[in-house]
Parts: sequence; structure tokens; C-alpha cells
Amino acid sequence: MDTLENLIPEDSGSAPALEPVAMVALDAGRMLMEAGANATSIDELVAKFARGLGADRVDLRIGYASLAITIGIHENGITRMREVGHLGVNQRVDQELRHLANRVSQQEFSTEQARAELTRIAAKTPRHSTWVMGIAVGLACAAFGRLLKVDWLGTGPVFLAAMIGQLVRRELLTRQVNVFICATLVSLLSSAIGGLGAHWAGSMEIKTAMIASILLLVPGVPSVNAQSDILDGHPTLGSARAVTVAVILIFVAVGLWLGQVLLVKAFGI
Repeated sequence: MDTLENLIPEDSGSAPALEPVAMVALDAGRMLMEAGANATSIDELVAKFARGLGADRVDLRIGYASLAITIGIHENGITRMREVGHLGVNQRVDQELRHLANRVSQQEFSTEQARAELTRIAAKTPRHSTWVMGIAVGLACAAFGRLLKVDWLGTGPVFLAAMIGQLVRRELLTRQVNVFICATLVSLLSSAIGGLGAHWAGSMEIKTAMIASILLLVPGVPSVNAQSDILDGHPTLGSARAVTVAVILIFVAVGLWLGQVLLVKAFGI
């Protein structure tokens, strides 16, 4: 009876090693998912990485919390899996990975060079400072507040509440607090600050100001990706994203309700 070693064809030596190619492609896919890419983009870009590094066949399975890839080079094949971390949004990392995928697909990089580039992108891609993000989020929520008919007296409190909420949310996520608990706490804090500030400022749109103050928590990119994944033939991943979005919105609503109860009980607003 043949041994296991005899059943597996030996590498010819002229083809790239399977393991490094598979892991580089998986790392690229993981980074894309964590940066907020949809399933179609991940599938295409991972295939560019794998084929550009020498793979003849590429099959990728995209799950909500993991990626699995099977690549083949000549008669040999290998399957590997990689866990995916928190799904956020980072357009700079997304664009860097797209540019790198195009260059790898033109066979400009060896496997080691591609891995080094992925490490560089993960470590050195510039990110906006905490305060820049806080101010930008505050301005965005204040602008949405005006669209929702919040008067000018309530716009300032909305800006302040949303900015503080973003700063607190980033700190909580840095400390790896559960994303749903984080959404509830930030919703409670921002809605309470926005409502109380609007009341003290003399605004006539206190409830609307509270709602505008928590718009930073609306998971816009995951919502779009959920719809896109389902329509593009990835119903399992799309459904998982949609369920996550729905649960986040429920926890946000709970935080808003708690904020309203707090203002009524403590301040009679």
C-alpha cells in the first residue's frame, strides 16, 4: 500500500512553493476585509495576488470571520485558512492593497517582496489623528442635524456630542470592548450630551438633536457591503453582515432610549 508521501506529488523545484503563496494571498484578503472591502473585490484581488505569485488555480471561500483559500501550481495543491479580525473601514489601506495587487499581478514582486509590502502597508499606512477624526465626525453629524431640521441653537451641542462620542468610541475599540456594548455606551453618552446641550442652549428640537448626535454609529459601509454581497452571489457573507448591522442598530436604539430616560428622570426634559 502506498504511503501518504507517495500519494502527494513532489514539488518540481521550478514552481513557487505553495505555502508562502497561499499565506500571502490570505493575508491580503484578510487586510482587505478588515479595511471594509466587499466580497467581489476581495475575490478578485486575492486571485491577482495568488496568480501573480505563480498559482495556476485559485479558489477562495469568504466567511464573515475567516477566509479559506485553495491554490494549485501544476499538479500540486494546498488549502489554508486565516482568521479575520474586526471589520472596520480604512480606505487608505484598501487603495494601497489595490495598487499592490495590480503590481503583483504583473509579476513585479516575488513572494517575499509581496509579504514585505503587506507588512509595510499594515504598519506604515498613515492614519488620521484621533482629534481630526473626532472633529470631522462632529461636523458631519452637525450637518446631518441641520438636514433633519435641527435649529442653529441645537447644532453646536450636536457637534460637541458627536465629537465626544467618536473619541470615546475609538478609545473603547482600542481597548477591545465588545462592539455592541460600545455602540450602546456611545449612543447613551452622545444622545444625553446632545439632548442636554440643546436644552441648555434653548433649542426647540431636543429629540432631533439627540438623534443627530448618534448618527456616527450608523454602520453605512457594512450596510452597503451586505446588500452588494447578496446581489453579487455571496448570500452567506451578505446575510451575516446584514444581521450584524441589524444588531448594532438595535443596541444603538437601546442607548438612545436610555439617554432619553436619563434626561427625563434626572433633568425633567
